Amino acid sequence: MIEVYPNLFVGSQDDEAAVRGQAGWFVVHACKEPYHRLALGYTGQGAPKQHPEYLLAERPGRLILNLVDVAQVAFIAPIIVDTALGAVDHHIANAKVLIHCNQGLSRSPSIALLYLLKHTDALGSQEPAAALAAFRKLYPPYAPAQGMADYVRLNWAKYLPPAKS
Repeated sequence: MIEVYPNLFVGSQDDEAAVRGQAGWFVVHACKEPYHRLALGYTGQGAPKQHPEYLLAERPGRLILNLVDVAQVAFIAPIIVDTALGAVDHHIANAKVLIHCNQGLSRSPSIALLYLLKHTDALGSQEPAAALAAFRKLYPPYAPAQGMADYVRLNWAKYLPPAKS
């Protein structure tokens, strides 16, 4: 687990297990397995598409994403990423926030990168190459799968903060 910004941590499911149940933490589970499956209780390959929590499940102290580390960006629903960013922004002032996925390499750091881009000046630049280099200094294990890398690249402008006047 690495703190990439005050109160914002990125890590793996092992890191989540280490903080589970501790007071003062809000957790974003940026992975379907096993968290989304357990929250909704489904046993098949995926959650029923008509389920009201098909994409996202909110529970006290945590947000559970139905997010798989895919090669195709088309399978990443923007509402999942946007809701995760909103949850981080909502909780970071009053809690330590852990964004984690299974290995802590792709989904969780990509969400943290977009949070830093949108809500802070921690990356020192809004230009993609420079900001990515700055993020890799904060979080060296960042190794996004193709789908997450494409999501970040294709949606970069969407997450830029509003221009200051």
